[in-house]
Amino acid sequence: MRIPIQLTETQAVALREVSAARNQSLAALIRAGIDLLLEQSGEANRLEQAKDVVGRFGSGLVDGSGGHDQHLVTAFGNS
Repeated sequence: MRIPIQLTETQAVALREVSAARNQSLAALIRAGIDLLLEQSGEANRLEQAKDVVGRFGSGLVDGSGGHDQHLVTAFGNS
């Protein structure tokens, strides 16, 4: 996906310097910066965290999936 962005002159100069020092493209540095921001905010791993939980817990019920509606009624009452 392409997204046009505008940098301040200070940001552009600093980014070019880092790009040259690391021998990485500006685009690669910008993507790395976005990845870092997403990691710090927790957004990047939400789906992976949800997937990690699947199958970790057991209810002890053999028909938990098929009878989930009735199990909820039993647990919380019929409201």
